[in-house]
Amino acid sequence: MQNKVPLAAARPHGKAETPFYMQATDAPSRRLLSLKHGNTFAILDDHGDVGVAAAGGGGIFHDDTRHLSRLELRINGLAPLLLGASLRDDNAVLRIDLTSPDLFSERRMSLGKNTIHIIRTIFLWRGVAYHRVGVQNHGSDPVDLDLSLTFQSDFADLFEVRGLRRRARGLAHEQVAGIDRVVLVYRGLDSVERHTVLKFSPAPQNLERNAASYRVHLATGERAALYLTVACDGSADDPVPFLRGVRAATHEQRASMAQAATFETSNDILNQILCRSMSDLTMLCTQTPEGIYPYAGVPWFSATFGRDGLITAIQMLACIPDLARGVLRRLATHQATETDPATDAEPGKILHEMRRGEMASLHEVPFGRYYGSVDSTPLFVLLAGLYVERTGDVAMLRELWPNIVAALGWIDGPGDPDRDGFIEYRRADPRGLINQGWKDSSDAIFHADGRLAEGPVALAEVQGYVFAAKRLAARCAARLGDDAMAGRLSDEADRLAERFDEAFWCPQIGTYALALDGAKRQCRVRTSNAGQVLFTGIARPARAHVVARHLMQPSMFTGWGIRTLSSEEARYNPMSYHNGSVWPHDNALISLGLARYGMKHAVDKIFRGLFDAASYMDMHRLPELFCGFRRGRGQAPTLYPVACAPQAWSCVAPFALLQASLGLEFRPDEREIRLWNPRLPSFVDEVILRKLRLADAQVDLAIRRHETGVVVQVLRLDGDVRVAAIHG
Repeated sequence: MQNKVPLAAARPHGKAETPFYMQATDAPSRRLLSLKHGNTFAILDDHGDVGVAAAGGGGIFHDDTRHLSRLELRINGLAPLLLGASLRDDNAVLRIDLTSPDLFSERRMSLGKNTIHIIRTIFLWRGVAYHRVGVQNHGSDPVDLDLSLTFQSDFADLFEVRGLRRRARGLAHEQVAGIDRVVLVYRGLDSVERHTVLKFSPAPQNLERNAASYRVHLATGERAALYLTVACDGSADDPVPFLRGVRAATHEQRASMAQAATFETSNDILNQILCRSMSDLTMLCTQTPEGIYPYAGVPWFSATFGRDGLITAIQMLACIPDLARGVLRRLATHQATETDPATDAEPGKILHEMRRGEMASLHEVPFGRYYGSVDSTPLFVLLAGLYVERTGDVAMLRELWPNIVAALGWIDGPGDPDRDGFIEYRRADPRGLINQGWKDSSDAIFHADGRLAEGPVALAEVQGYVFAAKRLAARCAARLGDDAMAGRLSDEADRLAERFDEAFWCPQIGTYALALDGAKRQCRVRTSNAGQVLFTGIARPARAHVVARHLMQPSMFTGWGIRTLSSEEARYNPMSYHNGSVWPHDNALISLGLARYGMKHAVDKIFRGLFDAASYMDMHRLPELFCGFRRGRGQAPTLYPVACAPQAWSCVAPFALLQASLGLEFRPDEREIRLWNPRLPSFVDEVILRKLRLADAQVDLAIRRHETGVVVQVLRLDGDVRVAAIHG
């Protein structure tokens, strides 16, 4: 089970609380793999089993409840031997190849190992887990086998699985409901009845409440197959046949990203990274009533998160502007309209997290609909403005305008309780998150001597988000004909930039302070937050170049990427969640900021580091974070053991890095796509962009290395759009 001892417990200054993320784990004896579709996800080991690996977080989950906590295949009572396990490139199907161990009967070997080939094929679709077990006899003699599947459900809430203990639970029971199915039922303390229905085909010879067994005869070379569906909460009373289901799931997945622009490069490994990134994003995207939304990550954050969805959509605006529509509409629908201290809600505030499990329903955790993030609201306005700049979609702007105005009202009102011009946070309920920026672990905001900062806390990068949000909102107001509001917002942004420079610039450390504490004292700590300040454009150009030099020093840049915290700081720990690790999305936003100020050489260095890191990663997948140890010659990066993989804002980081390198900019009013000072990554000689959209036009581009620069070629042009490469 997960170790819930806080990582910072041994630090001398301030006691860290137990946060709501996984901090450490015993190494599993089997590798864990994940699948997701909609509100259902599965964590299985590399044998295809659930609940057998040493780590206890496996299962089939639906709506934040574990509907199957154990599923174990045995052949003649023994575990099969692993040959290999792999996810299909599109993440839709998991295939596991197994073989029989040495089997004995009456102390004599009855069947040698590697005689029986077993293929387990698993996928999810519309709340149902589909499972096929195929067996084939490669021996020279007929065989008789006993195949069994044991199963169980604890109906644990996701937060129970993550380590929280409950004083009481509901009642569960199992029922054999015919020759081919078992129904597992749990009536929770919230009076909701949750069901898991297991259906077997063909019907097993013996079916009990927690096990199904088959007697299988195979002639030489003969194949046989059995099928199992696991339906969660009435998802399908009679699931479709396996082959029809896998075709439907594959088609649905491909169709969901049919409008996305694609990148193809001259570097085969980068192409694999980009392919995996797009497949991961596709898997994490979930169809909601308001449109498609990227859930934050598997396993622990497979839900609507405001900050994560907003930043993911920002990074993918060049490729998939429609993703921003779904994110903005969903968050607008759930924007707070009243004050509720238990959930940190205030009128105009944008959602942090939304959960659907029993513990959230009973308010045992505050995350049913939780608003404890200080940055989601300015990021909402920022994304809305960027979306309009990208698409020219004034109809969408009119639809969202009341929500944008409400969000701006929160920024200037409850978000700034002391009216000093900076938005800040302090949790309203002791069960909520103590830190409410993106570095939300309890020990992430502190002073130079290691003392934890006492709130209300004003974070550096969040003031930048507000600056960018007001600048963009001013242009939106002008589009809608409200020149007075446009002028007011523009003036407010200018004044904020002046106050920010005075309050946050810290010459003692040569960069921006991490934050201001409740007494307006600077947290004089060197962090990556200063890099995100550049992303927003609030920094003066001279300051930006100083920050960039600091970020690229060995104390911050590991060779794989920029650390969240300098190695010279009191709480530096390269194995921590936020105090010295490397986060790909953080590096991507920093790179967009560096590109804004013309520092493409630094962008290339970061891109190269993350590219090299991903080339070592399983499936070339960039995880949520990895450890911030210095890069060693011939050594791979050190993984963070419980990082989400896939994770939305990390998996799209390569696309944001390409955007930063190429300087992609869209001018819908002028029907023009611009490339500002385009530069190819040093490990790439050519990038081809296909289906790059601007309004109703599409273009395919090739950017090729040429002497000291690049050449941009239009390969296909469909509609009224111009392409311009601008140097200087």
